[in-house]
Amino acid sequence: MKASVPAWLTSTWEANWHSFQYFLFARFLFGALCLLGLVFPGQWNVQLALPPSPTLFTLFILFLLLSGGGLLLARLWQKHFNFQLSLQVVVDIVLINSLMVLAGGIESGFGLILLVSLAAASLVGQGRWVLFYAALATFSVLIMQSQAIVAQGADSGSIVQAGFISAAYFATAILARLLGQRIMANEELARRRGIELADQIHINQRVVERMQDGVLILGHDGRIVRHNPMAARLLGLPEAATHLESCTPPLAAALQNWLAGYSSDSVFISGAGNAELGARFMPTGSSSGEVLVFVEDVERIKEQAKQLKLAALGRLTASIAHEIRNPLSAIGHAAELLHEERRGETFDRLLRIIGDNTLRLNRIVTDVLELGRQKQARVEGISLRPFLVRLAEDAQSVGQWPPDVVRLDVPPSLLLCFDRAHLHQVLWNLIANAVRHSSGKPGAVQVRAAASEASGRVDIAVCDDGPGVSEQMRDQIFEPFFTTHSLGTGLGLFIARELCVANGATLVLRNLAPGMAPGAQFVISGRCDTCL
Repeated sequence: MKASVPAWLTSTWEANWHSFQYFLFARFLFGALCLLGLVFPGQWNVQLALPPSPTLFTLFILFLLLSGGGLLLARLWQKHFNFQLSLQVVVDIVLINSLMVLAGGIESGFGLILLVSLAAASLVGQGRWVLFYAALATFSVLIMQSQAIVAQGADSGSIVQAGFISAAYFATAILARLLGQRIMANEELARRRGIELADQIHINQRVVERMQDGVLILGHDGRIVRHNPMAARLLGLPEAATHLESCTPPLAAALQNWLAGYSSDSVFISGAGNAELGARFMPTGSSSGEVLVFVEDVERIKEQAKQLKLAALGRLTASIAHEIRNPLSAIGHAAELLHEERRGETFDRLLRIIGDNTLRLNRIVTDVLELGRQKQARVEGISLRPFLVRLAEDAQSVGQWPPDVVRLDVPPSLLLCFDRAHLHQVLWNLIANAVRHSSGKPGAVQVRAAASEASGRVDIAVCDDGPGVSEQMRDQIFEPFFTTHSLGTGLGLFIARELCVANGATLVLRNLAPGMAPGAQFVISGRCDTCL
């Protein structure tokens, strides 16, 4: 049956060449100092009973050569660690025993020097080898002292002193081994924790850099300690930004109000380009009392909410569209058949009400379904003047717009990168709205286009001389299902803006120039430099 081995002997062990080299260097330095003391003898030679002699010179020179050679070997050939360590321990045992023989035995005190060598070797050595070193030192000391008692007539009681020193060898080796094991375990733990910490810092840095919200760490005085790229983009921070007051005064004022307890943790501020932002303050709990600030793009949050709303609406309308259209078709067909009977003016008025509302319901269903049927834009270069002239002729031919109400001011060579069908739908909706809200006089609606060479974009403005859009309605004008017309669906402007976004363009409502009559001005800004 295999004997059990103590855990401290069987625990995981790895060769520590770095510590072993320090051990060899200390031994080499000890030998060099002893040799220097022999070259320049003094009082210590007399006290230790070691007068300079050829034997002593030879002993220390050999020790220096073996120590220096071991140090060089440990640096250039890091293999067979236990063999190299055992060889150097044997050299120490031979040297110390030789010094004890020359100095008169165990009473000289040189046996204590071997404790230092055993302790150093046990710190870096393996468990079973540590016991071997202690046993080898004990055996050599006992043999040396026994020989001194028999051959040189030393005091027989000195063997007890040799036994005490031998016990100290084992105790030193075991304690040093336990201490070395603890040190190596802590060193390995620190190494693993360091790797985990570095990985965690790297992951946190990547997460913060890729966040869609801005993150800032600020001091109580508004000093910017750290921020991520999104915070710089939302707030318009320069690269060398160090203080909020000089970069974003609204956020600096909000921070001071929050620190003074005058505001809640969440506030709304204006950022780069007057964008609406939400800022949330949170204490970090650090010793220096920094403040953590999260900056959110309110427009992006609104856009996400709108897309969720439209996605739910699309799923609903897709499932009930046919159920609505089939009854509408039946109602419309029945109204047409009743209209042929000609029963009177009241009867005809009721039929017109049925027909108008049937058409309105059908238009609402068509517009709602159009939200989910927006195909990918097929962008091409469109010559704007011929396109708008043909659009106006088509509208007038079907009686959509009165003659001469719409006037075009478009250069003949102006191009716009847009999907042709999408542009037709957007402009038809904008001009129809402008005609409906205008005075109806000649030139009441103007369509102007101009190119900007600096930005490489084309602006198409649709203006009317109507009452315009009130300030209360400006924030809602592009919301789905918002309408001021009794027969409108509230989806025209929303779909128009979505089609512009799909073509890399924008649709905005701008104020008319000062001095002009009240009215609305919708501007499409699209690309003209490339149609890729």
